[in-house]
Amino acid sequence: MRLLSQAAFRASAARAADLLPEGPPEIAFAGRSNVGKSSAINALAGRKRLARTSKTPGRTQTINFYDLGEHARLVDLPGYGYARVSQSLRAQWAELVGAYLRSRSALAGVVVVMDARHPLTPLDVQLLDWLGGIRTLLLLSKADKLSRAEQAATLKRVGTLVQPEARLFSSVTRQGVDECRDLLERWLAEQAAGIKGPR
Repeated sequence: MRLLSQAAFRASAARAADLLPEGPPEIAFAGRSNVGKSSAINALAGRKRLARTSKTPGRTQTINFYDLGEHARLVDLPGYGYARVSQSLRAQWAELVGAYLRSRSALAGVVVVMDARHPLTPLDVQLLDWLGGIRTLLLLSKADKLSRAEQAATLKRVGTLVQPEARLFSSVTRQGVDECRDLLERWLAEQAAGIKGPR
């Protein structure tokens, strides 16, 4: 059985104090509100309702942990950049996510999900700068909304602007699902074996 297909919800954390203790290697997912992050997680896990999706931006307001058997975890971080929440709530989210990313020695990498039609927004770039040397994959979601020529142009433009690896992805057509799953499972295996990626 593939590792990601074993995903099962474990716990949610609304405050830094609620974060699960360090454990097996983790892959975290980050992205703007309503960018398709939950759909990407579901597609990679081969499940329809593992991570709850919504047409309402800002639905994920906690850090959600998913066990991959006993050997790894997926971590769904709250979406960022949605204006219809209070400044205090946005600050609380930022503090929670910052506490997680700063503290997790088991973090094998971060998947930053971006809409392929609108990649590298100022907030996306800010997050990438903040992640620094943490191993990162840019997942260009909703690629099915672009023509093949537009996909190729977007991938080339993103590749010239930022260093992290970028992949086109669609939870609808399953474009990129298998190759991204293979890559993330390799990251988790390397973390478990003590092979460190960029930090």
